[in-house]
Amino acid sequence: MGFGHFLSQSDAVGQTLLAILVLMSIASWALIAIKGVTQILRSRRSDKFLRFFWNACSLDEVDAEIRAQGVADPFGHLAAHAIRAQAHHARTGAAKLQEAGTSQEFVTRTIKKVLDEETTQLENGLTTLATIGATAPFVGLFGTVWGVYHALLAIGMGSAGTLDKVAGPVGEALIMTGIGLAVAIPAVMAYNAIHRSNRVLNGRLDAFAFELLTFLTTGSTLRPGTSSATVAV
Repeated sequence: MGFGHFLSQSDAVGQTLLAILVLMSIASWALIAIKGVTQILRSRRSDKFLRFFWNACSLDEVDAEIRAQGVADPFGHLAAHAIRAQAHHARTGAAKLQEAGTSQEFVTRTIKKVLDEETTQLENGLTTLATIGATAPFVGLFGTVWGVYHALLAIGMGSAGTLDKVAGPVGEALIMTGIGLAVAIPAVMAYNAIHRSNRVLNGRLDAFAFELLTFLTTGSTLRPGTSSATVAV
């Protein structure tokens, strides 16, 4: 009895369910690793850009730095689009329907569009993690039910129905439930951690967007001497 015996006695359905759980586990751990590394890099780059932004002398300096170094974080992406949207509207005016309205309205729409893009990018992969966390226990439970069913059929067709003949096959069938839980628990924990981190970043982005819009329209920040880098959500 044991996992090896369980594999050797499994039919096509049991082996298929086990393969599905293995694929779920590989997918979830790959997403956890990718999202974890991405979040660490994003956080470092965002902090670096915010330090530069709030220590810059003017938006022209910020724009020049972005053009020279490129954009590698959400805050830089937002600032680049907002600055260029204001410059574009000042240069060409409302030449198209998407540019209709005042400069402030055009910049506001641009900022909202960038925020939506960043939110969508942050949520990539989370649906897969949530699906794995929600369905893996049921896939394992289905495997257990299927295994118990066949074990009881085999016992019923045999001549002996003693406890040792029943407990072994049923215990082996419970392995699938354990595997399902082992796949689901890390996926659920990672989903909650990543989702919270994304909410914190979205809050910081919203605060930075508001101060950036205020600076672009009035030439000064809402709260002089403060920055979105210190906003806690």
